[in-house]
Amino acid sequence: MLFKQQAQLRQKLLVLGSLAIGSVLYLVARVGTLERLQPVCHVEHRLVPGPEQIPLRSLQFKRALLHELRRGNGTKEQLGLQRLVQQLPQAIIIGVRKGGTRALLEMLNLHPAVVKASQEIHFFDNDKNYARGVEWYRSKMPLSFPHQITIEKSPAYFITDEVPERIFKMNSSIKLLIIVREPTTRAVSDYTQVLEGKERKNKTYYKFEKLAIDPSTFEVNTKYKAVRTSIYTKHLERWLKFFPVEQFHIVDGDRLITDPLSELTLVEHFLNLPPRISPFNLYFNATRGFYCLRFNIVFSKCLAGSKGRIHPEVDSSVLTKLQRFFHPFNQKFYQITGRTFTWP
Repeated sequence: MLFKQQAQLRQKLLVLGSLAIGSVLYLVARVGTLERLQPVCHVEHRLVPGPEQIPLRSLQFKRALLHELRRGNGTKEQLGLQRLVQQLPQAIIIGVRKGGTRALLEMLNLHPAVVKASQEIHFFDNDKNYARGVEWYRSKMPLSFPHQITIEKSPAYFITDEVPERIFKMNSSIKLLIIVREPTTRAVSDYTQVLEGKERKNKTYYKFEKLAIDPSTFEVNTKYKAVRTSIYTKHLERWLKFFPVEQFHIVDGDRLITDPLSELTLVEHFLNLPPRISPFNLYFNATRGFYCLRFNIVFSKCLAGSKGRIHPEVDSSVLTKLQRFFHPFNQKFYQITGRTFTWP
């Protein structure tokens, strides 16, 4: 009796196994059909020459494949078969420090046609790195497919004198992204990051008020780097000696925090990318107080916990003095860029 029951059980398992294999084969065939029938992402007038069509499902598959290859789970032969390359960036987020450059880069990486350099390369603002040549710079770029665009970010580029000319020599038609926040808030955020670094090393640091205001004149201290960085128009004028204003896109860093999708849609348009970042890709995390990123139904991520640091209290009279100081520079910045903000 027991032997007969065991035989019946084996027979059932064989039937179930056959059904499972059949289901898998059916799904494989369906995926192949879907791959042929899926919508396409038109990339005419892209940053790379020649019109192409990017299958969206293919791009998503390739993003997963890139992840595995970057982890070392691939051979040179596989790289060749997949036509993977290391491209020089077709767009760079050049600044501004503490404006939201990391958030912008990570959010743009949601787009299937965008590949990001994870680390700040500091090629154009570092003489030692720049002396290594453009092929060294290329070697620091991520693997990508020819129809994708590579983006890197190094906020120091915006304020470093030599950078505009160096980037121009590499690619005179490159797209340049600048993300800005209200200048006084940005300066305090800049100070907060430095302060945190000092505290981790058990070092003391001056209060913001003492750094931002010259004690001898009681005027705004323009020698203080956090203040100087927030004079956006001064830095932009240096860039405009090499690039037309049409090659710049100004991103509202404050709005990226509260309404990221509207800002990302503008960037997609500037980069000549079809709109692919949707409300599905962004969800508000009440615990962090920021939007987090959803790449698919399985994988999502939030920015590092160091983002959104609590600012120290600053004397209101100092904040008012800084706002008044920045005001005329802000007005000029609006005039040059054609984008107006509600800054005081």
